[in-house]
Amino acid sequence: MPMLAALTVGIQPEHSLAPKNHGTLVQTADKLGHEAVKCPVPAKNIHGNTPKVGFVSLGCPKALVDSERILTQLRAEGYVVAPDYESADLVVVNTCGFIDSAIDESLDAIGEALEQNGKVVVTGCLGANPQRILEKHPSVLKVTGPHAYDDVLSAVHEHLPPLHDPFVDLVPAQGIRLTPKHYAYLKISEGCNNQCSFCIIPDLRGKLASRRIDEVFREAEKLVRSGVKELLVISQDTSAYGSDIRYAKADWHDRAWETRFLDLAQGLGSLGVWVRMHYVYPYPHVDDVITLMAEGRVLPYLDIPFQHGSPSVLKRMRRPAHAVNTLDRIHAWRRECPDLTLRSTFIVGFPGETEAEFEELLQWLEEAQLDRVGAFKYSPVEGARANDVAAHVPVEVQEQRLERFMQVAQEISARRLATRVGREETVLVDGIEGNTAIARSRGDAPEIDGIVRVARGGHLVVGDFANVRITGADAYDLKASPLKG
Repeated sequence: MPMLAALTVGIQPEHSLAPKNHGTLVQTADKLGHEAVKCPVPAKNIHGNTPKVGFVSLGCPKALVDSERILTQLRAEGYVVAPDYESADLVVVNTCGFIDSAIDESLDAIGEALEQNGKVVVTGCLGANPQRILEKHPSVLKVTGPHAYDDVLSAVHEHLPPLHDPFVDLVPAQGIRLTPKHYAYLKISEGCNNQCSFCIIPDLRGKLASRRIDEVFREAEKLVRSGVKELLVISQDTSAYGSDIRYAKADWHDRAWETRFLDLAQGLGSLGVWVRMHYVYPYPHVDDVITLMAEGRVLPYLDIPFQHGSPSVLKRMRRPAHAVNTLDRIHAWRRECPDLTLRSTFIVGFPGETEAEFEELLQWLEEAQLDRVGAFKYSPVEGARANDVAAHVPVEVQEQRLERFMQVAQEISARRLATRVGREETVLVDGIEGNTAIARSRGDAPEIDGIVRVARGGHLVVGDFANVRITGADAYDLKASPLKG
């Protein structure tokens, strides 16, 4: 029996689809272990069985949060989340639509859902171009765009009416989540104001729309009360948070806060859990958050999509802050916070990229000494201005450059991880394999970064912190043993 899929590609910008462990993560609702699936099943209504909705979630963590919000509302209205196509009365497919491979994957997922079930509602980024979907799959019930929650719910209501008397108390306070119980993504805004030439996200998701900071804090508190040990802050441009609403002020815990990056880090850092920052651009005000990292209030970890190291390529990319001397900023950050982990993504073979510009990128990478690096070859995206900025680099040259780039990145990663051997560290346990615990350190985000294999750690508890000693390292991962006590 085919199983409905919850597909993710890890924590990364939509324009970076090359994490270390690239691929699809296929899990059924029963395997996810969420509070929601442990709730009692609602009783049948007067018209028959409880309506069951299947869900396929594709793409980045921001899309995953959209899926969680839709599922939370459906569950509140009495719907049951179906674990397979056969038992579902209707299937919702949340799509990704940034690059051609993601579009193809989304179209294939829609086709599979139609073949296996027949009643399909489509939402997400690819839905911003409904004609692309309808040309291949004209029988879908409805197509909506990204974060169009009300439209999705209306489509479900139309084709699969809810219970007349929904059991809203069946939904846990934190809502339905597609991540394990001990970590959660916290989306602070939608859209983006940047105009990067290779990116169509502003066209798909619109301009920056920040959530007011008290709303974010209240959601974070609910997550922590539910048992979440790690909050992963996500958006399109985290460091621009609040700029669209003039850093609106709000009260939380008897204090006035501004809707801005620094206040966000300070407030979340007071909750007593790991706080990990993603999609941060290297603007000067980020320096203030490094101080919080050095003090241990938020994780010493920054996910910054640098994309390239050549000034001329960055100019063609129209990257924000491309004129800032990022190497000087990186060195200053590490002087203040020596344990800082930096992750980034890069594009090789961008239109017009010369061998000299590529060599500039390799030199930049060597000097930056980034801990975690992903890269992908430039591929034309329909509607992206970058398609016309210069002549395209031949595919065989792109392949060669990607291989050279990743070799340098791997060597840097191996050297940096080797320096941690012998240290005592705190890790968060994600799973148990036999007598080995699979965990992550402060420098490892789930799905895209490395892991820590804790030998003789079978007694550790998934979702708990553990103190370990690092005993070995390879190019991406660490080995450790548990400390007594």
